[in-house]
Amino acid sequence: MQAIKETRITFSQLNQAILVLSSNGTLSAVQDETATTKAKKYTEKLNTHLMLKVRSHKDLTFLASPVTGGGVAVGRFQQLFLLANQQGKKKPEDWAVFVEQIFASQGEKIIKEGKPLETSEQQLAELTSQANEFANKQLPILKALQIV
Repeated sequence: MQAIKETRITFSQLNQAILVLSSNGTLSAVQDETATTKAKKYTEKLNTHLMLKVRSHKDLTFLASPVTGGGVAVGRFQQLFLLANQQGKKKPEDWAVFVEQIFASQGEKIIKEGKPLETSEQQLAELTSQANEFANKQLPILKALQIV
């Protein structure tokens, strides 16, 4: 409250900022510690189930957060990176190999700039790039939300 007073932000401005951030998913209400702890074992099971399903389904784009008590948008590649991590692969490069192997076994190609990546090396390079970006930008948020 003191910081807000020092910036001379009005209550109306603060309220508007909260509404905007809430509506675009940047800001969420959180549960208390007891509810979060209680929900954690269920969200872990649900998220593992969803991440296993996403190996062959492209339309599962949310994981559950025990912190918010709701769903958080997590793309397919990112869910597969989390699954790789859950299965003991700790580096983004290893996550990329894990995902590339899944795609290769299914004959699936990554589409980049409207064109399929034809070689395993191209796919692996793209997945490695995405895995590194995920590790640096999204993974810390998912950890804070206790999805990971």
